[in-house]
Amino acid sequence: MMFSFTRNALGSLKIRSIQQTMARQSHAKRPPDFHDKYGNAVLASGSVFCIAAWVYMTTQVGIEWNLSPVGRVTPKEWNDE
Repeated sequence: MMFSFTRNALGSLKIRSIQQTMARQSHAKRPPDFHDKYGNAVLASGSVFCIAAWVYMTTQVGIEWNLSPVGRVTPKEWNDE
């Protein structure tokens, strides 16, 4: 009985020390990585490029954007044979 109590107490101390070590490491300051340094700039430049590409395509490429055919389509003559 006493042996199992001591073993459980030591085991819980080990678990607590591991948890405390992990907590200390998670609060430790770390140097900024690539995403911390350049993440917002990359996101902004990608957004600007995408918007510019769409604006160019919609205004300069000359795609017909499903405009109404009213006034441009004339009916064929009726053939009564």
